[in-house]
Amino acid sequence: MTVAPPHVGASSNADWYRRLDDQYSAHNYHPLPVVIAEASGAWMTDVDGRRYLDFLAGYSALNFGHRNPDLVAAATEQLGRVTLTSRAFHHDQFGPFCRELAELTGTDRVLPMNSGAEAVESAIKLARKWAYRVKGVPEDRAEIVVAGSNFHGRTTTIVSFSTDPVARADFGPFTPGFVVTPYGDADAVEAAITDRTAAVLVEPIQGEAGVVVPPADYLPRLRALCDERGALLIADEIQSGLARTGELLASEHDGIRADLYTLGKALGGGILPVSAVVGSDEVLGVLRPGEHGSTFGGNPLACAVGRAVVRLLRTGEFQERSRELGAHLHSRLGELVGNGVTEVRGRGLWAGVEIAPDGPDGRRASEALAERGVLCKETHDTTLRLAPPLTITRDELDTGIDAIVDVLRR
Repeated sequence: MTVAPPHVGASSNADWYRRLDDQYSAHNYHPLPVVIAEASGAWMTDVDGRRYLDFLAGYSALNFGHRNPDLVAAATEQLGRVTLTSRAFHHDQFGPFCRELAELTGTDRVLPMNSGAEAVESAIKLARKWAYRVKGVPEDRAEIVVAGSNFHGRTTTIVSFSTDPVARADFGPFTPGFVVTPYGDADAVEAAITDRTAAVLVEPIQGEAGVVVPPADYLPRLRALCDERGALLIADEIQSGLARTGELLASEHDGIRADLYTLGKALGGGILPVSAVVGSDEVLGVLRPGEHGSTFGGNPLACAVGRAVVRLLRTGEFQERSRELGAHLHSRLGELVGNGVTEVRGRGLWAGVEIAPDGPDGRRASEALAERGVLCKETHDTTLRLAPPLTITRDELDTGIDAIVDVLRR
């Protein structure tokens, strides 16, 4: 049911909706002044009928575009059958989903959850339990080595090892057991690993930090260090995974395999929250009934959509689109370096554009792009984070890039 705004005294429908948001919602976001009512493919339409090109894709949750017909069909079919059983019972989508996702990622087992933060929390619990049961770390002494400037979610435990003061302020006391090292500094990780280290948790590419790609030897050295010192390597692929960078998983660019991967965002096809931890029998096998769970994790609707996502990824089409269109994106954006932009980072259809000091800040640049019909969002004031749907055409991509050039070029 559509809520019709009163037009009396309102300059646009959007004004009315924004006032409702401001009055009744918690102010934990600062959205652009756009109110979306419909979307399809790479395009969104606001409540006043204006169309916008989506250059954010829900922070990679919409890798396959808005209302992808294959995913909508899977969800619609499942909605007519059963949506939730809880894990008190088996259902006919769960086992097939776990098997198909494990086969796609080359892993042994799957632990389905809902949000990305839940997946990371689950991976932390798994790593700690593995450390006590398998590695022999003394009880309550396990440590996890993490990277500075990380973003793994906003739960209390996760913000305990964030280095972002906005994420941490006023949310303590914080959870112990984490050692923070500079991102990209393998020597610091080597120095931080001890006999108590359960795991090293890292984003193969840091999204919230501004699409930061680490040095080429960073992930391979972390893999070697974990092997040498008997620790797990956990790759958070929630934003970087599922074809966003041109490979199924961003860590594939560096030729490494993690012991655990956290997946989310695009795994739900932009339809509902679906996340998972995937990994080896040795690690996921430490869980016993009652030790971890989720009422909605692995529900029939989520599994049906997740299976449809796996089918899309099996073909390799979206990985190839990200590689080809990503090369075009980075080539064109690279022409701005020294001319309104200081650096362009990223892989595939994912880019962090660092705005020159004499240019607009990230918020003003995002607002200027919205005025030109292109939607993206800043991160850390000086960076535009670009992640268009992988279904975008080359012409649509150029339309968005043209607007960026118009806003940033000096």
